[in-house]
Amino acid sequence: MKILYIVNEPWFFLSHRLPIALAAKEQGHTVHVATRDGKAVKEITDMGFIHHDIPLSRSGSSIPNELNSLFAIWKLLTQVKPDVLHLVTIKPVVYGGIAARFTVVPKVVAAVSGLGTLFLATGFKAQLKRKLGTWLYHFALSSNKTTVIFQNPDDKRMFIDLKAVKPEQTVLIRGSGIDLSAFSFFPENLTDKPVVTFAARLLFDKGLTEYIEAIKLLNNKGIAASYQIVGDLDPGNLTSAKNRDIELWKSIPNLSIRGYQKDMAAVFRHSNLVVLPSYREGLPKVLIEAAACGRAVITTDVPGCRDAIEANETGLLVAVKSPNELADAIEKLVTDTILRVRMGTAGRQLAENAFSIEQVVDQHLSIYQQY
Repeated sequence: MKILYIVNEPWFFLSHRLPIALAAKEQGHTVHVATRDGKAVKEITDMGFIHHDIPLSRSGSSIPNELNSLFAIWKLLTQVKPDVLHLVTIKPVVYGGIAARFTVVPKVVAAVSGLGTLFLATGFKAQLKRKLGTWLYHFALSSNKTTVIFQNPDDKRMFIDLKAVKPEQTVLIRGSGIDLSAFSFFPENLTDKPVVTFAARLLFDKGLTEYIEAIKLLNNKGIAASYQIVGDLDPGNLTSAKNRDIELWKSIPNLSIRGYQKDMAAVFRHSNLVVLPSYREGLPKVLIEAAACGRAVITTDVPGCRDAIEANETGLLVAVKSPNELADAIEKLVTDTILRVRMGTAGRQLAENAFSIEQVVDQHLSIYQQY
């Protein structure tokens, strides 16, 4: 088969879809990848994939630019003529789904890995945007040749209730999978102060404000712990932190700002607890990676996040946008070493049972054959 992946960023393809594409290539399929231009494009082509640049603005809303993106995707489909079109991230899903309605693509796979700010924002203007977004999703995804992959049951149920998709089109695959050998179990370092890690893109929707406020509360109580923020700014996202925010955070005692780290397994090996107080997710890979390394996690009781853990077994759930609850949960696991280590061990077992990359790859390749 000829398989075409359309993803907004080249780095996101590498971090979230590479094992599936490699497995397809090993089976003899020809794999094309279309993304914006970026540093990671060379890595994609070096692996033997055929890359196509497409104009995609992640947060832009200029009508001429968006129509240009839609036309570019339609033109690419007419040139490549894929047997399977795999769409990942919001704009590729919407624009690729619409373009595929006007081309002869036998099979479309749309991965809804998160609902983005469209379904988190409040106010009258946000409601109007949601209505338009829901209509676009319906138009893009309602074709019988389309299979829609969701990472958690809440997102799946919402799309069905909104009539954006039909139930028989949907498949639930819990996350993007992880390489359990790369993220191997590693005993905690119990000799130093516990290290609490926030690891994600530096978006306020990931709960950055709550994490910072929780650190301040814990510092005031004299809790002995070190805190770190691992991740990069994301200028293409409207909720991204800014350089001025980072400069302010650098003055907070016991907190280090580490920026982007390529070797996340090493980050988790040197952590004792991993925290992600996000407002909503598809299914956050960082929580699964941390669990695979044997680290207890704290996250919010919201769609996606709660699906990545077993509450009170592999980690703790807290209310969204509640720095006080987050601080209490961090204090509990920082001060109770036995409980934290037990949760980390259970997290490794969960990762082995539910989130191995082999399971995820097999599920995707099976879907590709269904046309």
